[in-house]
Amino acid sequence: MLPRQQRAAVVLRFYEDLDYDEIAAVLGVSQFAVRTYVHRALAALRTLLTDPTDVTEEDRDGRR
Repeated sequence: MLPRQQRAAVVLRFYEDLDYDEIAAVLGVSQFAVRTYVHRALAALRTLLTDPTDVTEEDRDGRR
């Protein structure tokens, strides 16, 4: 699972189609911070999607 700020940045960028300046205003952080959140989130998602050993039983069930 992604940290809250990273998850918010990805949702706003790719689902709400906001640009980095708009996301920065919504989250109350700098544009640099938003770019960092998105970059780190995509790297984490890429790892999760390419390395099935990183998925726990809890993640597979979709429950916590």
